[in-house]
Amino acid sequence: MRILYSHRIQSHDGQSVHLEELVTAFRVAGHEVLVVGPSFYARTELGAESRAVALARRLLPGAVAELAELAYNIPAWLALERAAAAFRPDIIYERYNLYYLAGAWLARRRRILFYVEVNAPLADERGRFGGLRLGRIARGAERFVWRAADRVFAVSGELKQRISAAGVSEACIALTPNGVVPERFRPQIRESGSDAGRTVTLGFIGFVRAWHGIETVIRGMAETAQDLLFVVAGEGPALEDLERLARELGCAGRVRFSGLVGREEVPQLLESFDIALQPHALSYASPLKLFEYMAAGLAIVAPDQPNIREIVVHEESALLFNPSEEDALWRAIIRLATDHALRVRLGRAAREVILRRDFTWRGNAVRVTSMAEADLSQRHGAAVALK
Repeated sequence: MRILYSHRIQSHDGQSVHLEELVTAFRVAGHEVLVVGPSFYARTELGAESRAVALARRLLPGAVAELAELAYNIPAWLALERAAAAFRPDIIYERYNLYYLAGAWLARRRRILFYVEVNAPLADERGRFGGLRLGRIARGAERFVWRAADRVFAVSGELKQRISAAGVSEACIALTPNGVVPERFRPQIRESGSDAGRTVTLGFIGFVRAWHGIETVIRGMAETAQDLLFVVAGEGPALEDLERLARELGCAGRVRFSGLVGREEVPQLLESFDIALQPHALSYASPLKLFEYMAAGLAIVAPDQPNIREIVVHEESALLFNPSEEDALWRAIIRLATDHALRVRLGRAAREVILRRDFTWRGNAVRVTSMAEADLSQRHGAAVALK
């Protein structure tokens, strides 16, 4: 099968991980994949975005910047049109991005099967966090792309519901959570022994935002008498404030900020954790870090909410806490920190869930291409019947 992967990703972050892992999985399965996106994407480093894009964001008024995003569809469509003419794809697979219409235009004009992967309701998300100016246009563009797709792949149940509410038939929406390559991780399950005489390490990896709940963990570190170390791996807008907080509370020596970690370094870093933290998750998200924690066989603390419960089960494969209850996160951490056997049991079960439920990029690629083969066969049959 020939797959034209269309995207408008500007930086190397969680989005790029999803793109590159899925493309690799398609290719390993024997499919031809042509990736078409912004020319500057390949030149950006991990955690960074194009300097030109960053400068435009700073200098242009909000509404003008969003109009520029819309204008980008013209060169994007031309690039996709050239690629499609030469590559002759069977399907267009697109990672959804706000104001990105070029893939839907091309699919409609050339009558190519159009699949859209949605990781967030970006019009709502940018309205809440990014100061969206052209809200009505953004929401209209979002609905247009979702409705234009032959299939939409949502990463969570709540996201599936939102897409359905936008007018997409539920029969056309597939639930495909994020995944992992489990073979890269060596589960570090301490099957024997105890914590006597050793420090228990808490760990968080990812982009650091103010609402991620890391502040709660640092405050707990300042007050506890337990022999704990907290490792925060990643960068983000909240990092400087968190480092200052640790110093002010006198626990800077027990909170380690390791900075940005390359993708190839993640498995080794996770081997140093005893407890993996997902202190916060948006209600529609499918957190990449959660799957990596599970593949590493780590005991996980995460919020008790529907999208997390789609992946793990409280007391079976993770320890879930009530996010609206004060100190619930820290109580869960202390429970795990003082119960070696529970950590072993939860970590082993989490790894088993990854394998049993096939939360892998390979599995996602198989699910997507199986649907594509069925849809292409149906189209071919319909075309033959019309002759």
